[in-house]
Amino acid sequence: MCGITGYIGCRDAAPILIEGLRKLEYRGYDSAGLALLSKGRLNVCKKKGRVAVLADEVAKKPVSSHIGISHTRWATHGGVTDENAHPHVSSDGRFALVHNGIIENFEQMKNFLIEKGYTFSSQTDTEALVNLIAYHYDHRTDDTMENRFMEAVRKALMHVEGTYGIAVISPLHEVQMIAARKGSPLLIGIGKDERLVSSDVLGFAGRATNVIYLEDGQIASLTTDNCDIVTISNKPIDFVVNEIDWELENADLGGATHYMEKEIFEQPKALENAIRGRISDDESTAVLSGLNISPSELRQIDRILFCSCGTAWHACLVAEYLIEKYARIPVEVEYASEFRYRNAPLDKNTLVFVISQSGETIDTLEALRESKRKGYKTLAITNSVGSTIARESDGGLYQYAGKEVGVASTKAFTSQVVICLLIALYLGRLRDLSYAEGREIVEAIKSLPSLVEETLKQAPLIEKIAKKYAHYKDFLFLGRLSEYPIANEGALKLKEISYIHSEGYPAGEMKHGPIALVSPECPTLIFGNSGSALPKIISNAQEIKARKGPIIAVTDSPEAFEGVADDIIAIPHVHKSIRPIISTIPIQLFAYYVAVELGNDVDKPRNLAKAVTVE
Repeated sequence: MCGITGYIGCRDAAPILIEGLRKLEYRGYDSAGLALLSKGRLNVCKKKGRVAVLADEVAKKPVSSHIGISHTRWATHGGVTDENAHPHVSSDGRFALVHNGIIENFEQMKNFLIEKGYTFSSQTDTEALVNLIAYHYDHRTDDTMENRFMEAVRKALMHVEGTYGIAVISPLHEVQMIAARKGSPLLIGIGKDERLVSSDVLGFAGRATNVIYLEDGQIASLTTDNCDIVTISNKPIDFVVNEIDWELENADLGGATHYMEKEIFEQPKALENAIRGRISDDESTAVLSGLNISPSELRQIDRILFCSCGTAWHACLVAEYLIEKYARIPVEVEYASEFRYRNAPLDKNTLVFVISQSGETIDTLEALRESKRKGYKTLAITNSVGSTIARESDGGLYQYAGKEVGVASTKAFTSQVVICLLIALYLGRLRDLSYAEGREIVEAIKSLPSLVEETLKQAPLIEKIAKKYAHYKDFLFLGRLSEYPIANEGALKLKEISYIHSEGYPAGEMKHGPIALVSPECPTLIFGNSGSALPKIISNAQEIKARKGPIIAVTDSPEAFEGVADDIIAIPHVHKSIRPIISTIPIQLFAYYVAVELGNDVDKPRNLAKAVTVE
């Protein structure tokens, strides 16, 4: 949540910062701002609204500068106003700061600083930090000028409770920028005679060739050609420089209208990438070397715990069905935001998985850390190479889905589910799953890209159905077994981008409460696929129809819903192991087309951001 870019080098900073913010706008888009250093003074421009509004304002009064910081905001403390936008400047005008995260003790800091004569013009926690830096700068007279800036920031951060990713500049130090992180991602890009700072590699906008991932509690001093990093306790760090693979970070819109549309239709390729190299030579099991855990260790596992948030939590629910069915290992699924506060008892032979598309989701990261503190092997599934979760986990699997920009996750979700299926297959073959059953699942997995491609051909029909239902205010989504999580996911997608109230339930729970909501004004989208549960699902649909509730059926057995459902979306007959993925495609398209029909900003839905880096 929130995007940071910073630049120090030989080029004009403003266009580079604006370009970086455009790439990061998916992380926050309530307001945006930048601060440039020029001729010994700070030039600050910040506006509520999108980056385009800021860009227009900056163009009116161009400033030539070779050092600057910028920010696109997702509001936490204080409303969406120009005053609350970043950067924030100390009341003495000597320091400008951009900040991601939450400072939990900012009120105490603010009260202390008010007593010392500092003033405040915003409602944010960030302004307390920039004033505290100014305070410590005045109390570091024993330092050389070269170290004084760095030490002022370091001393201020020692008082911070909470999370931060920050970049700071000062007219007193025109050739130096300070950056630091704790709990909120921050990267340093290295180019020729220039250094960049960003909360995401996309913020470098293709300019950096190498990257340094700051770790928690590290502070960096940057000049055009150098980078020095110390810990919060002032110990020097020997940092690692990584090469950026810009091919993996490509996030152009191409010919699509929205990133979400593009990413829905990229799913055949994303699934192909997730599967590639992960099938055994005899095609009866998966090859998952990234887990960093031996087969003999895995055979000792008595229980698996999955932790995640949002859409990724639904992938965990699918994993529970798949692993228990094919590997016969009990699985629990926890909200990551609850896990570290619950103190849930775990068996000693428990394996923990966390799932996060960004690899920076703060609740999931803290769940990972809590699991490791308690001594459990903790593995990660993430889409972001070099992310904090990827670096701190004991092992795991990358999704290789390509950059996902749309806030509402699509291709990342289905690639998470297929990786969970690969894990279920691998664990199953270590235990009771037969060679023949393993081969069947492998064949199903290999067929996924083409089956998703076939399902995507239903888009024109789904668009027509979506327009028919776009102006309803409430929806129910129903599914059984592994499609119950997909019902939840469908409801979430519709909420996220259309702002329509929607709920997902197991279809068998209809008579235990949700049926009270059924009316001609509340459509139900129901998953009804071939198998032993189909007659029960048809019965559920009949109950809804009897109460005049409109029904949309997503089914591989359209003939079963003739005369029952008002609209039918047919999907291919597939192996049960991959059915959750195939069933996901129609509900993604449905949510997308409803939001488009309503005229919503699909890629940047209100109140949401792509990477949730604050609790």
